[in-house]
Amino acid sequence: MVDFFKDIQKNNNDFIEYNMYNPFLLKGMEDALKRIIKAINYREKIVLYGFYDVDSITAISLLMLVLKFVNADVEYFIPGELSENRDLVEKDITGHIKYLGPGLIITLGCGTNSFSEVELCKSIGIDVIITDFHKPIKHVPHTIVVNPKQKGCNYPFKELCTCGMTFKLAQAISTYYKMKSVNKYMDLVMIGTIYSKKKIESENKIIVEEGIKQLNCTTNYGICALIKIHNINIINESTVLKLASTVKPTINPVGKMDNAKIVVELFITTEKNRALQISKYLDKELENSI
Repeated sequence: MVDFFKDIQKNNNDFIEYNMYNPFLLKGMEDALKRIIKAINYREKIVLYGFYDVDSITAISLLMLVLKFVNADVEYFIPGELSENRDLVEKDITGHIKYLGPGLIITLGCGTNSFSEVELCKSIGIDVIITDFHKPIKHVPHTIVVNPKQKGCNYPFKELCTCGMTFKLAQAISTYYKMKSVNKYMDLVMIGTIYSKKKIESENKIIVEEGIKQLNCTTNYGICALIKIHNINIINESTVLKLASTVKPTINPVGKMDNAKIVVELFITTEKNRALQISKYLDKELENSI
């Protein structure tokens, strides 16, 4: 593994994937990958912690697919209640995640300012990798942090969304496990990026352009089902935004988020009929919410 990381650092300018930047230019990425490899090798449970917007849902789905491909023991957690910030929530850790028995939590698009929550995880034997894009208040928690806006990170592009940052992590994982199929998930990354309303420039522009190409020949049963149910014939930014809006979680009368978990299941299912079933359910829910 030492030789692998030496080679990566030596050749980081040669990492060309759709002309995207080498993921190992992100501060903390090498440490994040080492910890993930350890978790996979020792069969530690990994819990992905994300939120309930379309950007986060596509990010969770992407990393679930990648980690399952390399035979990781992985689950995900999405808070059920609305939150004004993107911090880890203490009651989620002690009331839910703790009982899943993870050795590692990976945050997606959140956690940069979750100082006490990271320490709480450590105290009960859970390591935390933070992947985020939000600006730190002053400094970052004492754990592995992958965030282009943290001090000392020289990553050239600072405006990736949750799914974009997750794709960089997926790229890093794919280099170690020699995955040749990671780019097929670009359609999910593109949906999250367009819905995030980030500026479509630099890497975001590449993600959108290549993601639209991938969407035209996607093998994701969930995306195929959505395209079929909503009669989408032309794939462009406008129709992708329409597609994303059909899976946006709704708020029920008691202020909790509906559908977020079922949308993840839609995107990660390996059963065509199940994907169609979920798509029809979501379409009916969308009609009822209008």
